[in-house]
Amino acid sequence: MTSTKPAAPTVPATVTSSTTTMRRAEQRQRQGGDFVRRLWSLPGVLILIATWEFLPRLSGAKNFPPLSAVVGELISMAGTSLFWEYLFSTLRTWAVGLVIACLAGIVLGVLIGLIPGALRYLNSMIEFLRPIPSVALIPAVILIFGTKFESGVVLIVYAGVWPMLLQTIFGLRDLDTVARDTARTYRFTPIGYARRVLAPAMLPPLFTGFRLSASIALVLAVTGEMVIGTKGIGQGITIAQTSGATTSVYALVLVAGLLGVLINLLARVLERRLLWWHPMIRNATKGH
Repeated sequence: MTSTKPAAPTVPATVTSSTTTMRRAEQRQRQGGDFVRRLWSLPGVLILIATWEFLPRLSGAKNFPPLSAVVGELISMAGTSLFWEYLFSTLRTWAVGLVIACLAGIVLGVLIGLIPGALRYLNSMIEFLRPIPSVALIPAVILIFGTKFESGVVLIVYAGVWPMLLQTIFGLRDLDTVARDTARTYRFTPIGYARRVLAPAMLPPLFTGFRLSASIALVLAVTGEMVIGTKGIGQGITIAQTSGATTSVYALVLVAGLLGVLINLLARVLERRLLWWHPMIRNATKGH
């Protein structure tokens, strides 16, 4: 007697069309919610700008230039090749370190999550290594790599791997057993299993880990440049501070802050685009 493979349920064309219409409506609602949130956040930004502009003028502090002077200095610096070398070096260190940290965290997390008993034996080591600050490794990193580009990458990888590792393990442990058993019953292909079972469970925690790792990577990139002396925005801040160019210091700090904001915004936009179907994203949209 031959065994027959259970037939996969068919989806009517009307259901598919209805799903597409609902998705487009949710996208329009999400875009409207984003616009409203931007309007609500505008007063806070205006207050910050006004405070930075008028407080230094009223206080007369010589080491606290107004925002207009900082922006003017930034525009002047943007016309030099050195500024763009600083910016490119920081972004290169950030990107390389972040990619390695994310890949290493996902691979290690999958291995630990899938091997029976691995988490129980490795949990104590993870909890011991994870709280160690990356800046504590700077002397060892300098001895091994000197003031080269690789020094900042090592610091980023060490600090950025933990969020991705833990979120990957969490995603695997939170895998829906019903969906997994259903996939086995219908004999999903590896691609189908990854798309319909793994992705819904893994992508939300992975995006959370990515946002955390991206922010940590930028902090470590600038910090490493300031302490180790590798070329980048951090090195420019140190040189400007040493030479007494206070306005240049604030201008470079402003650039670092804007980079952090931009990275966070891009990560959230990408998350909303790819996870539009997830209840977390839908509830956040409806709440606004």
